[in-house]
Amino acid sequence: MSGISFKSLATAYVVTLIAMVAIDAVWLGTMAGLLYKPVMGDMLAPTFRVAPAILFYLIYVAGLTFLALRPAFAEGRLKTALVNGAVTGFTAYATYDLTSQAVLKNWSNLLTIADLAWGTILSAVACCIGFLVTQKLLGRPGAGAGSGKR
Repeated sequence: MSGISFKSLATAYVVTLIAMVAIDAVWLGTMAGLLYKPVMGDMLAPTFRVAPAILFYLIYVAGLTFLALRPAFAEGRLKTALVNGAVTGFTAYATYDLTSQAVLKNWSNLLTIADLAWGTILSAVACCIGFLVTQKLLGRPGAGAGSGKR
């Protein structure tokens, strides 16, 4: 995996970050009032806190880049980005959802299932976009810098 350039990983990180934030913004804008607010009620902050959200996306996409995209580029396979992105998303979102369900009295099974599914799908799709766009822009990152297109 050492043959993957920093430029390739940085490009994949930025593309995946943009994709994830854009797609998640649509989900949250649509589902916050329908799914989250009825269950979480007054546990929600009265105003959106930007700094923790930014930190989440920056850290989470770094994890996706290392755990899903880096191996996908090493193998040259979109399927690896899809599967590793999905597994990482499921695991990360399960950590949040199941911990919340364990300690918060209002947390529902429906919210856990919906959010787990969303995190899995979002992570997989964002990784696929990151993989495909990076390959389109830079060629095959796994084959080393300056390699031909796939």
